[in-house]
Amino acid sequence: MSLPRYTVPTLSMADGAKVAAALQAQLHALNDLQLTLKHVHWNVVGPHFIAVHEMLDPQVDAVRLMVDAIAERIATLGVPPVGTPGALVKARTWNDYALGRATTIEHLGALDKVYEGVIAAHRKAADATESLDAVTNDLLIGQLHALEQFHWFVRAHLESSSGTLSTKGESTERGAAEAAAVGE
Repeated sequence: MSLPRYTVPTLSMADGAKVAAALQAQLHALNDLQLTLKHVHWNVVGPHFIAVHEMLDPQVDAVRLMVDAIAERIATLGVPPVGTPGALVKARTWNDYALGRATTIEHLGALDKVYEGVIAAHRKAADATESLDAVTNDLLIGQLHALEQFHWFVRAHLESSSGTLSTKGESTERGAAEAAAVGE
């Protein structure tokens, strides 16, 4: 990550760099998420196809707006945001999405794990910026609200009437997809 050329008033250059680095990681995560959501949108099949297919487009649109807001905040902090595919792949700490063409329930099971990872990382970034920059922290918390709502939309398809998630205990996208398919 580049050092800031300048930063916002009352924020030191060192703190501006820390905040921008936390945001850059989330920029990569959200860019990956919007591509993954679109991939799922194109590759779901089976019962409930149209419901899931149409549920995902507003999520893609909202995540794209989050990406833009984060990139603009990084620039405001005096650091050039990096949004290239190569930089994303090089920096990411997670594996590529595991499913291709699959049933809606399999994709939703896998997306449960994707959202868990993105939300956990976003919360970590919010925690890291809480004492450094209230504006950035507010941005991340606002985005968490939408991400958690989208996660709930996904989980509503995976939950039994007793409140048990079919993906409970699974740690991988493939495992969650298989568990969701069994629980269908």
